[in-house]
Amino acid sequence: MQTTFTPEQLADPHVAESESILRKCVHCGFCTATCPTYVTLGNELDSPRGRIYLIKDMLENGRPADEEVVTHIDRCLSCLACMTTCPSGVNYMHLVDHARVHIEETYRRPLKDRLVRGVLAAVLPYPSRFRLSLRVARLGRPFAGLMKKVPFLKTFGVMLDLAPTEIAAPSEASKPGVRPANAEKRGRVAILTGCAQPVLKPGINEATIRLLTRLGVEVVVPEGEGCCGALVHHMGREEQALASARRNVDVWTKAIETGGLDAIIITASGCGTTIKDYGHMLRLDPDYAEKAARVSALAKDITEYLAGLDLPRQEPKNLSVAYHSACSMQHGQKITMAPKLLLKNAGFVVRDPAEGHLCCGSAGTYNILQPEISATLKARKVKNIEATKADVIATGNIGCITQIATGTAIPILHTIELLDWAYGGDKPAGIS
Repeated sequence: MQTTFTPEQLADPHVAESESILRKCVHCGFCTATCPTYVTLGNELDSPRGRIYLIKDMLENGRPADEEVVTHIDRCLSCLACMTTCPSGVNYMHLVDHARVHIEETYRRPLKDRLVRGVLAAVLPYPSRFRLSLRVARLGRPFAGLMKKVPFLKTFGVMLDLAPTEIAAPSEASKPGVRPANAEKRGRVAILTGCAQPVLKPGINEATIRLLTRLGVEVVVPEGEGCCGALVHHMGREEQALASARRNVDVWTKAIETGGLDAIIITASGCGTTIKDYGHMLRLDPDYAEKAARVSALAKDITEYLAGLDLPRQEPKNLSVAYHSACSMQHGQKITMAPKLLLKNAGFVVRDPAEGHLCCGSAGTYNILQPEISATLKARKVKNIEATKADVIATGNIGCITQIATGTAIPILHTIELLDWAYGGDKPAGIS
């Protein structure tokens, strides 16, 4: 793609990076075939290629974002299926990240949108606040239907619908400290406890720690780590995202320097994609660039790490598993085979749903901010999963678990919960 940025514009390293990304696009349109919003809406501007044209025009002309640009960029799930499909290596992720920052800096959203986004950014990244908000949601749930009929309150009604009816107590797995290996020591890792996941489903990290320590891996929960920053990063709130990244980099750097780490284990693939990008996000910060790159290099999805431990093959479980590959896993981190091979090796029959490349519609806060498109994608995903006739669904991202669970009666678990059971743990709740 030909560009006409001025030398003055290219002096900004963010603009220069976006220009280099834009120049790789050859307008081939391969991305449109795998883009969930284009497949759903059929609008060229809701495809990666269409959004690239909008971003180019906005950045090249140095103009503020307008309503049209914001509408189509907001509809992007950041599923990154386009990057898997693109034959030219266009880094759409970094381009749309830059566009979202530009939108946040130059566009004044309507009051309702500012309020909703402000609430999400102030609550979801903080487990204690999130847990409190879910308790309050119990009181508001009877009014969800009424709220969804009022335009100004519709999004809050959607939030109430998504809130779980039961809230788990704070887990010991989230408390800082060292969990020693229960077998001959073969490694030392840190684990990201996260923000939303330990509130919604603390059993995921509990299963991870149980399995790792049983396999001889010492697990460290460092003092002071928190939200990875992904949620606000995808909302264009870059300073808040970078503050989260710097805090975690400092925490993990201390753990590296005081005892060494073989890996930083992440059990939510959405977080993993962002943490693996810390090196890029902080590349211009002279105090953090090198440390962030080291952290990104150590970050591994739990299945990615387990794949390197050569686990023994287990007896067949006579249980079929529909594996849903989260977008952040298959497109963001390019991890496609490891989870399925681990499940097969653990004795499960693994089934691949049709259209596995398409997003389920969760995408962080997307199911709150774009509920209609999200619901369409969820229905499509559930239909494909149920067609496998599997006994249980496995995936590696808490957002997908929450989203898909609202559309099917098939039990859905994190992959690590099944692996923990297969290698000596208790059978997960919900499996007959």
